[in-house]
Amino acid sequence: MLTQRADGEPRTAAGIEVSVVIPAYNEEESLHKLFEELWPVMENLGRSFEVIFINDGSRDATMGILYDFYKIHPEMRVIDLGANFGQHMAIMAGFDHARGGKIITLDADLQNPPSEIPNILKQMDEGHDVVGTYRVGRRDPLFRKIASKCINKLTNRIAKLKIRDYGCMLRGYDRRIIDIINHSQETTTFIPALAQKFAVNPIEIPVAHRERELGESKYGLFQLIRLNFDLMTSFSLVPLQLVTMAGMLLSVISFLLLFYMFARRLFLGIGTWQLFLEQAFEASEFVISGITLFSLGIIGEYIGRIYREVSKRPRYSVRKVFEHTAEDSDGQG
Repeated sequence: MLTQRADGEPRTAAGIEVSVVIPAYNEEESLHKLFEELWPVMENLGRSFEVIFINDGSRDATMGILYDFYKIHPEMRVIDLGANFGQHMAIMAGFDHARGGKIITLDADLQNPPSEIPNILKQMDEGHDVVGTYRVGRRDPLFRKIASKCINKLTNRIAKLKIRDYGCMLRGYDRRIIDIINHSQETTTFIPALAQKFAVNPIEIPVAHRERELGESKYGLFQLIRLNFDLMTSFSLVPLQLVTMAGMLLSVISFLLLFYMFARRLFLGIGTWQLFLEQAFEASEFVISGITLFSLGIIGEYIGRIYREVSKRPRYSVRKVFEHTAEDSDGQG
């Protein structure tokens, strides 16, 4: 029997210790291998668990494959979203429905092996409310690794966070952290950073990383830059403050340049006054134009965020939730 639960209904359930939340978008090629690796790991934990897959508006056979596995695994639930809302919003949908005391997030692409889940749970058992991870032996192109490292350092400095690897979504969260995230109202949410803000005793541990064998990455270079820019403007006013300081610095430089040209013309008699004015104008025109456009872009980003927040649109829409009921369990028994 299939049930569909209304949004806003309580999602806690006694007896479920671990929830694994996995967003999936066009992952038909990797899902079978993911199940082969994930299920033995979960069954060998010796803990009650549930696995929540979120179909994030996939256009391939992802939903059909998830439904087939759902029918034979009572611990599995599937949330079918009404459109593609992005990785983090899909995870938020999983958080809203998760019932476990400990929640693990995992990508469906198998680049981070499910075998790392027990290591994360071990750290949580020791009292860490957020267990972050960073990839070792990373199997990505050199340019992507260098760009990711630079962006991570820049983001940490601007957002005043201490996260070593923003791109690794294999992470563990205590129920208290998830409840706080679920009650936050931002329409644009970067989950690892938000959890870090609320964590009391976080930790980061290394995890294995594999080259993607099946399917294609959903994050190109532009998407990664866009995601990190969203993160910086979501958690800090530093970009706006940098624009203000750049404007002040440009004003000082322009004044010094004009003073230098004026002194050169007055005391050394070099050039004409007309030439002096032309040179001063040319020296400042391009710099001022660049700073102005950049400033407008930064201000526009923040105005856009204000617009999204005041619009109060839902983070995601759920088409249907597939979950087994108590009657299903009795029938299988």
